[in-house]
Amino acid sequence: MSFPPNSRYHATEVIRRALSDGIERTWLARRFPPDPDSLAGVQDYRVSDGDRLDNLAAQLLGDPELYWQICDANRAMRPDELLEETGRPLRITLPQGMIGGTIV
Repeated sequence: MSFPPNSRYHATEVIRRALSDGIERTWLARRFPPDPDSLAGVQDYRVSDGDRLDNLAAQLLGDPELYWQICDANRAMRPDELLEETGRPLRITLPQGMIGGTIV
């Protein structure tokens, strides 16, 4: 089991165990979102009426499937809550482990 580089689960540990019935079980370890304060900011964005996270991710991050980065950067447990209020500021950041475009 592997996930593409743009998946929020890409770096999540895959656990495999053979149980007493002899069948191997596979699952993902729990993913803990990063502390938003540890993420390098790219820009701030103000929510406009009709915004969608996938469209914002495509426009601001170059990939609609990176919407989860916007969620992580803004401590959103429910993605839609980020767009409920027109004018709300959203922090747009680099992925965890990147500072100024360099992986550390």
